[in-house]
Amino acid sequence: MTENLSIKKCVAYCLAQRFDIAALSKIISESKQVRIIKGALLVEDHETLSVIFAYGAVVHWNIDPEQQARLHRLLLEHADNPLDIVEEDNFTYALNCSTTRIIEDHIEIESSDPILLFSLSQGMAQSIKLAFFETHALRTITNTNYIPESLAQDGRIKLNRQEIAKIRGQLFLTKSDIILNYDLLDIPDFFWEYPEYEPFYSVAAKYLEITQRIEVLSKKLETIHELFEMLADEQKHRHSSALEWIIIWLIAFEIGMTIFEKVV
Repeated sequence: MTENLSIKKCVAYCLAQRFDIAALSKIISESKQVRIIKGALLVEDHETLSVIFAYGAVVHWNIDPEQQARLHRLLLEHADNPLDIVEEDNFTYALNCSTTRIIEDHIEIESSDPILLFSLSQGMAQSIKLAFFETHALRTITNTNYIPESLAQDGRIKLNRQEIAKIRGQLFLTKSDIILNYDLLDIPDFFWEYPEYEPFYSVAAKYLEITQRIEVLSKKLETIHELFEMLADEQKHRHSSALEWIIIWLIAFEIGMTIFEKVV
């Protein structure tokens, strides 16, 4: 990459739940220079760089929209669970600055070193994946808001057992999907081997408030868990109530049969 002071564009996307990095590496390497670093692909082409992460995120440095669209089509052909609504974050950047920092979505970068850009990309990719988790959790909470409201107003949830079971399943999937991928939001293993690059990752992670947002996401997960438990209790209550009525009717039937036998 050629160092210069011109303003360029950087865009981060979350496109899917996962990418098949091995397959993508094989295909893309036929036409472009590709490096695999800790499960991520660095695709370099003259003054451009795309960093593709296995967890469905990609960060583009100086890639025009047409090139982005072509690469996205390829990525989605080798993706699990493409997103209906794509998460996106836009920045501008300049190279050959005195230090590396981010101010109002503009990134000043001291070097065109691809590993430095990769380090910044790690924080940006985590942020855009976190945005997907935040949207997913918020949508789930919003769509189930009527449940505690119904319970507060009427003392019961106006859903049949099948509907309750279905919503419990959706809540469980949302919670488990986020928890199973929670480790993606830790400091990447790459920096254990290259600690000299961690400060650049920290610049992005701090600016994008990853730590604070993870804490908020944890509270949203607690809300989802409480809804899940609420529905579980309602299901248990309805099941026990149904059993009680069955027992009552069986006893009534037995009493009725005994009376009938004595009368006859």
